[in-house]
Amino acid sequence: MKDGFDLSGQVILITGASSGIGARFGKTLAVKGAKVVLTARRTDRLNALATEIIESGGEALAVAMDVSDEASIITGFDAAEKHFGRIDTVIANAGREADRPVMDLSVEDFDGTIAVNLRGVFLTSREGARRISKIDRSENQDGRIIIISSVTAKKVTRGLAAYSATKAAVSQMGKVMALEWARLGINVNMVLPGYILTDINSASFETDRGKMFIKSFPRRRLVDQSDLDGVINFLCSSASKSVTGTEIIVDDAQQL
Repeated sequence: MKDGFDLSGQVILITGASSGIGARFGKTLAVKGAKVVLTARRTDRLNALATEIIESGGEALAVAMDVSDEASIITGFDAAEKHFGRIDTVIANAGREADRPVMDLSVEDFDGTIAVNLRGVFLTSREGARRISKIDRSENQDGRIIIISSVTAKKVTRGLAAYSATKAAVSQMGKVMALEWARLGINVNMVLPGYILTDINSASFETDRGKMFIKSFPRRRLVDQSDLDGVINFLCSSASKSVTGTEIIVDDAQQL
């Protein structure tokens, strides 16, 4: 008998899966039995990750997708459905950052951040919901949309005006989606990670400024990518069937 956290047979599409926590989601969810659709613009990394998952006994598909482009999203979902037959869960994880003071923030960087972090989440979630809502779920659990927001939606941080604004926006947008799609059998939840050590930011946290920033946290440490494993597995599983419209903060008290 399956337990509430078993993901066997579930098809999960992940955006921004070429690196960082998106890549980790792909690997950890595949271990739990999910069929994962790995999407991003960098297909070389996606293909390598899909190969790694398949060679480890999992099921994975790499699909090129630019979340700021509606046509690219539709094409990506079409490819995923053609390969696996359906999509059960979407993890809207793709994002970009514009780390500079407001007076130094260009219109191009501002618009680019909005395009990926806000419009991209909107387009990805909407396309996912449109397809999930058409599935006969008599033999399957309800559909899932999981939006990766950020603790910066709650914690004011210098230099992250555009990024923080998009993360606050997607958290509120996700609640509206949860309300509108509740009767369609689609749960929508937001995960708000704290500052996480990744390949992209590791060098900056090794600087004196970065070390001082870490010391400002109550526990004086960064969140580890593995700290998100349990939350993501829970939200993808039938154990979370009554959880929707919720923000789950995983920040090791960084916002306090």
